[in-house]
Amino acid sequence: MRVSEREQTGRVVGGRFELLGPLGSGGMGTVWRALDVGLRREVAIKEVRPADAGPHQDDPVLAGQQRERALRESRALARLQHPNVVSIYQIIETDDSPYPWIVMELVRGASLDERLRAGPLAPAEAARIGRDVLGALRAAHAAGVLHRDVKPGNVLLRPDGGAVLTDFGIAALHGSTQLTRTGEVIGSPEYIAPERLRGDETKAASDLWSLAMLLYVGVEGHHPLRRATTMATLAAVMSEPVPPPRRAGALGPVLSAVLVHDPAARPTGEVLDRMLAAAEHGPPTPAGPAFPAHTGQWHQRPTTAHTAPTPTRKRVGAAVFSATALALVAALALLLVNTLRSDDDPSNTRADPPNTRPAALPGADVPTTPPPGTTTSTPAPQDPLSPAGARQVVSALAEVMGGTTVSRLTIHPQHARATAPVAAPAGAFDDFSYRDGVATREGPDRVDPDRGVLDLDDVDWDALPALWQRATTELGVPTPTSRYIIIDTGLIDKAPSVRLYVADEYGGGYLLATLDGEVVKLFPRDG
Repeated sequence: MRVSEREQTGRVVGGRFELLGPLGSGGMGTVWRALDVGLRREVAIKEVRPADAGPHQDDPVLAGQQRERALRESRALARLQHPNVVSIYQIIETDDSPYPWIVMELVRGASLDERLRAGPLAPAEAARIGRDVLGALRAAHAAGVLHRDVKPGNVLLRPDGGAVLTDFGIAALHGSTQLTRTGEVIGSPEYIAPERLRGDETKAASDLWSLAMLLYVGVEGHHPLRRATTMATLAAVMSEPVPPPRRAGALGPVLSAVLVHDPAARPTGEVLDRMLAAAEHGPPTPAGPAFPAHTGQWHQRPTTAHTAPTPTRKRVGAAVFSATALALVAALALLLVNTLRSDDDPSNTRADPPNTRPAALPGADVPTTPPPGTTTSTPAPQDPLSPAGARQVVSALAEVMGGTTVSRLTIHPQHARATAPVAAPAGAFDDFSYRDGVATREGPDRVDPDRGVLDLDDVDWDALPALWQRATTELGVPTPTSRYIIIDTGLIDKAPSVRLYVADEYGGGYLLATLDGEVVKLFPRDG
């Protein structure tokens, strides 16, 4: 019988590493926080043992396979000396178990999966994390290692914000023996690249797909191809195009370029790094559908990242971007930046037009001045970020949505956007918008039976002034040029929450609260 975690706590492994407590577990084993009693430092130590072995846990074949996977992870990590790859110290084999232990660097901080429970990432933040993970992947690919399981749970965030890629347990090493059985899918279904589902395990571009899907989920707050069952999700990954991101801002074109079914059409790691750098440091762009996904080849000098030679690519009728095409794309980008207002992009930190911002405390019930050149025969709408204004938004949207149930509501100073369930088909959602006192149905969003919902009638709007006061004084952004509210449910726990964001040209922070106005946590601007 397997020893329980409680019984394991306090155990000394290999005569040197005292188990202090479990950090997490999965199909490949359990990771513990441990004390190196010789060096008096804390480490992470992974017991490579199948969590669901059941009656077969003593199967010598299974134990041998797990041992080989542990050695594979050790070899993979030993090849890599990179600041964004978790460091390995040693591997231990004990007399009382056929399963080995891997001793690794203890990364202090939360996983990206845990971070996303607090809400989506801003595009610039996602791009920065993406560059860190990409750096780890490029180093791995150059060493002949494919990760094959890039997902939020395998990305750790250091206290300084840097991202570290971990868990190379199912990594494929160039020249190593294949450990999977025929027909076995290794990896997380929602992040597997389509070519891997078709049996091609040789492409470094597969890891780039997984990274791009991770970033898509990070900024959009949902997985675009998740379906009601695992098989349906896998079928969608194999056959359906990825919908253009709507809230990714400057990151949108990057995601659309990578999330294409043909791995040869994806940008190389080198090109992707430049694209992510531009998204991280460039000016914020309006939210909305990204440019159409690139369908040609990305012409760059071949890199050593692939673990198998890349076949010669045919160039009939397709596609290096010509100077004219590049100029057209640049002109379109400039036109979008100059003419569109962002509905949902948290990275948009432009100030409101003159004479439209209330002079009183943010969130107070003060009417806003209509934009110059407009006339109206009805009273001007209240500030949507105030209690009365927010109720006005909800009332107008409820008439069009047929109720107050939503999966998400974003309120900006001059407009709002909601996603709400519809009667048919089952699990379907539509998008709605609000501006100048008028609510409009924009069209279908997607079908997602697992998507969480909440009732806007449960929100204590009267708590907004106090929440804005705390956000303004405690988030390190005393004179914000951008303020907005997001109300939705968590990706994992489906718990409803209210988030108040403040930002200026140097960055921003947000306040997380319950629907009744109780502050859960503050996320100040770094620095």
